Amino acid sequence: MKYLRHCSFFLLMLVFATNQVSGQQQLSAEVVSDLQKTTQYAFVLTEERHFRGVLSMYDTLEVNGVTITDYEIVVKGKVVLQLKKGSELESLYQKYKDKVRVSVCSVAMSKLGVSADELIPGLIPVETASIRMLQLQARGYNTLTY
Repeated sequence: MKYLRHCSFFLLMLVFATNQVSGQQQLSAEVVSDLQKTTQYAFVLTEERHFRGVLSMYDTLEVNGVTITDYEIVVKGKVVLQLKKGSELESLYQKYKDKVRVSVCSVAMSKLGVSADELIPGLIPVETASIRMLQLQARGYNTLTY
């Protein structure tokens, strides 16, 4: 009996842990249907937690079957300092480098003393974050500002 309780507890914990690990938010059919109306997404952000969150949102959309043709993060502000080669965010970005474009505001780079050579490989400097977002909106992207 003791063995059976341990097995039951183990199975319960395994199910709970599995849900936590793969616990992407389940989107309703209505939300997925609405999001299918456009396949291009762009986000402008200034903080590391939002950078991580927007990458996580990519996973959520993908797991729920939302079609994504273009997904772009436009960064400005002090988060640019955390987008240098060898940073913690570099290893996170590796999972997404072929799926997500990251554009970096050249004005922020200049103010913070970050050169293009110092950026994580694959990140693309742009004139300004605002101009890039206007460009993406003109192209029909769904946009969100953090």
